[in-house]
Amino acid sequence: MTRRERPTRTCATCGRPFQWRKRWARCWEEVRHCSERCRRTARRARRAGKG
Repeated sequence: MTRRERPTRTCATCGRPFQWRKRWARCWEEVRHCSERCRRTARRARRAGKG
């Protein structure tokens, strides 16, 4: 798969586009964030809102 053929998504936290990675091959449908940092930030924001 060439770089141009890879599917892209928009990060739910920062809004930046990101591309498919081989590491996400099994769970691409569940991937919502571009990085671990964005995932952690989203979790913190969600926790803060509940409390």
